[in-house]
Amino acid sequence: MSGQQILVVDDEPDIRLLLKEILEDEGFVVSVAENANQAREARRNRRPDLILLDIWMPDTDGITLLKEWSEAGPLGSPVIMMSGHGTVETAVEATRLGAYDFIEKPLSIAKLMLTVQRALENASLQRENVGLRRAAAGASEPIGRSRVMEALRASCRRIAQHKTAVFIAGESGSGKEVFARYIHQHSPRASGPFIVVNVAGLARENPDNELFGTEDAKRVVYGSLEQANGGTLFIKDIADMDLSTQARLLNALEQQTLLRVGGREPVAVDVRVIAATKRDLAAEVAGGRFRDDLYYHLNVVPLQVPALREHIEDLDDLLSYYVDYFSLQEGLPRREFTPGARARLRDYRWPGNVRELKNLVQRLFILGTSEYVEGSEIGAATGVRAPQEADSAHPEFELPLREARERFEKAYLEFQLQACEGSVSRVAEKVGIERTHLYRKLRSLGIDPRQIKEASRD
Repeated sequence: MSGQQILVVDDEPDIRLLLKEILEDEGFVVSVAENANQAREARRNRRPDLILLDIWMPDTDGITLLKEWSEAGPLGSPVIMMSGHGTVETAVEATRLGAYDFIEKPLSIAKLMLTVQRALENASLQRENVGLRRAAAGASEPIGRSRVMEALRASCRRIAQHKTAVFIAGESGSGKEVFARYIHQHSPRASGPFIVVNVAGLARENPDNELFGTEDAKRVVYGSLEQANGGTLFIKDIADMDLSTQARLLNALEQQTLLRVGGREPVAVDVRVIAATKRDLAAEVAGGRFRDDLYYHLNVVPLQVPALREHIEDLDDLLSYYVDYFSLQEGLPRREFTPGARARLRDYRWPGNVRELKNLVQRLFILGTSEYVEGSEIGAATGVRAPQEADSAHPEFELPLREARERFEKAYLEFQLQACEGSVSRVAEKVGIERTHLYRKLRSLGIDPRQIKEASRD
């Protein structure tokens, strides 16, 4: 069941009934209208995911109705025009007004269903592209192999299976939106929209307009809550929301309905809310700046995203991601980080967290002129005092002890396996390690004896 809403507008009862039955068999929720007035009312009552609109109708023709909607603001959903008397000029005008496609009658059901599917996929792709632009250079999922990140990803996958609200806390730049997207992607709502609202960016004069939408006698503008219908609404910086908007949001979440600004009738919505803030929301409640009832509604499942300094062992994975991103996706000249530079990065406290790391890599790629990023560049950019310069013949001396030991062990065991033609038992006997322990060590270091054995046979 897709659960997506389709509005069918046609003055012929047989066609309305046929399309309704066919589309409902495909799992869509279908509403019908026989004229422009009914179509206006149906579109006002609920934002459809797609509209099938007949051109020739008794009161107002489909082209005039489409023009009315497009002049009032964004259509908010793809429109497929239908006509038994279509002309090239009519099709061109419909496309100019924002129609996705034009289908001639008598309808070919196979062609119609293919067009419907493509229109919905195109609308979904446009939403994804908007999301990707908003989260430029952001990772598609939380990066890191540390224990804390593994545990957080596992928690997110469990949380994703439930509809309950989620509250994400964490320092600025720590990756709260990445975790929100990860929850959405692993939820039953993954095929639905993921809509982001930045409370700090809402208009001061009318903060409710973007969230709840507006309507008057001539036009309807769908707010973020309606746009997220069937999916997830991620509210950033919710602690910045004023008290009156908080009250309106709480009512919408409890009733699963909203009233647009200037609206006459409540509109049903099915939305999962994930809220985030860098502030201590409990302290905001105690200070009277945040409603306690909304806090308890949102804080059903709390999630704490750690600061980068609290899982600094993931820095190399994050660094590799952003090096690849800015060189492959943004086309910046690739630069590699020397062991000394990486050591400096690990010594830094990262007050701006992952976002600061991303911005630093981008800046170093733009301004750098050499193939390598040296420790001195990191020192100049972050203010980390330089440790005693290591002997250039031994760059591994700049590494932390554990990493230096792992590198030596990996090189040592790879050498021994090559000498023993990939035989683990011979290596175990030669270096004096119990075979089971050696197998565990090889796995932890990412060494595959089979590859070495195959290479020795070539």
